[in-house]
Amino acid sequence: MAVSISRRRSKPYRKQEAKQSYFHFSAIYNFLSRISVALFLLILIYLWCSFSTIITGNIVHVCFSSSRKLHSLYCLSAGTHPSFEIPTSTNNHIGSNLVTSNNGRYDEEVANAVKVVEEHLQVHRSWRSNRTNAESCSGEGIYVYDLPSKFNKDLVGQCSKMIPWQDFCSYLSNDGFGKAIIANNKFGKGWYQTHQYSLELIFHSRILKHPCRVYNENEAKIFYVPFYGGLDVLRWHFKNVSNDVKDGLSLELVNWLQRQRPWKRNEGKDHVLVLGKISWDFRRTNNSESPWGTSLLELEKMQNPIKILIERQPWHANDIGVPHPTYFHPSSDNDIISWQLKIIRSNRKSFVSFAGAARSDAEDSIRRILIDQCSSNGRCKFLNCSSAKCNEAESIIDVFVESEFCLQPPGDSPTRKSVFDSLISGCIPVLFDPFTAYYQYPWHLPEDHDKYSVFIDKKEVKEKNLNVVERLSNVSSRERENMRRYIVYELLPGLVYADHNALLYKFQDAFAITINNLLLRGTRLAT
Repeated sequence: MAVSISRRRSKPYRKQEAKQSYFHFSAIYNFLSRISVALFLLILIYLWCSFSTIITGNIVHVCFSSSRKLHSLYCLSAGTHPSFEIPTSTNNHIGSNLVTSNNGRYDEEVANAVKVVEEHLQVHRSWRSNRTNAESCSGEGIYVYDLPSKFNKDLVGQCSKMIPWQDFCSYLSNDGFGKAIIANNKFGKGWYQTHQYSLELIFHSRILKHPCRVYNENEAKIFYVPFYGGLDVLRWHFKNVSNDVKDGLSLELVNWLQRQRPWKRNEGKDHVLVLGKISWDFRRTNNSESPWGTSLLELEKMQNPIKILIERQPWHANDIGVPHPTYFHPSSDNDIISWQLKIIRSNRKSFVSFAGAARSDAEDSIRRILIDQCSSNGRCKFLNCSSAKCNEAESIIDVFVESEFCLQPPGDSPTRKSVFDSLISGCIPVLFDPFTAYYQYPWHLPEDHDKYSVFIDKKEVKEKNLNVVERLSNVSSRERENMRRYIVYELLPGLVYADHNALLYKFQDAFAITINNLLLRGTRLAT
């Protein structure tokens, strides 16, 4: 009996085959999708490592990867932490749909951010006082809080443990001036080995002797809080401690201030802190990629007081930038005049000089380019700070006094102590980033920066291979002479911090300018 076998497949079999085909297709699709996602993530991670944009509220954070001597990350503009904060406009619907690939929109936001910075600077300039040293205080009093010693004196006592490779304690002697330069001193009177982080001690010592100091809080227009926050930051940097430990003293300070009657009266708006490091060292947040620093200036109660710093955060209106301490601390008008005459007559053997070291771990740094250009040009003198003792006054001032121009690229942060060392030496600073000086010091440097400096955009140096020495050759000798005379006779006295017992009648130093402006602001606040 013949058995007929049909070629037609049963419905259950077809369904099973379809399921198998679908399974194979899904597996392949999932596999390819995972590869695509993984590849996409790798691309994102790569981009994130070099440049990233984060939107939080109404702030665009533009982050760059790099490093610094005491930080693991570096910011090109607003601060040394990797967060270039650009406040976004609330009425142009930028928000979370802003993407970094849209250069037009991003450039517009940068322009808006710079506009905000310039508006803050105009407000700061409106606080400039016409007061002279000879005028009476006329009811403008300064009250100095008698803080517990743990907030200042005890921190100085820990100096030997702060910077392992330096005798940091020697720099804090003489109320922050450091050791006096006496042996073979060719500069004259008033020179010390002053550290760039000594501002807190210098201000504290000077303000205790200020003629407008009052001991009755009801007679005061401003209240000075002598907290050595910069030393508080330094003491923990090379120790493996938690953020709670780093922030402990800052929180104690806020609690202490909140119990004071003057603080309650104006919520701290007439209070002043002088901090000897850059603003970002006090702005660590919970989202910070670097564990560096404290969160002092991120605390809610610290938003109202005025903060005096060697580098301000440009988008914080209550941050005021003041000059880095230099090595020169004159005791009299004659000390200043003698130094002015010396440097105006100096034989400037070098057309250009650069004192610094390369930043090989900072991708955006132009230092290596400048070093190569300088080393290959006989008109440029390079002082290699990776080997020379650039923290000693003689090494730096000798070079700057004999140079027409001093190159000042950003270093560990946008600002440099070297900018002020060059200015007090009569050397015209060449700046490559506007955040190095132009957006920092509205009380001590003029709005017209062409009077005292030359600006060359770092992008031209890096992307267009611009030769800096050749560009500077276009500045005529007459222009150089006019700039130098303005620096020496107009700016120099207001860039130095005079001796603690100085008697200045013709000039106002950096401290006097700062205090007079603070008093004017305090008086306006009280009316």
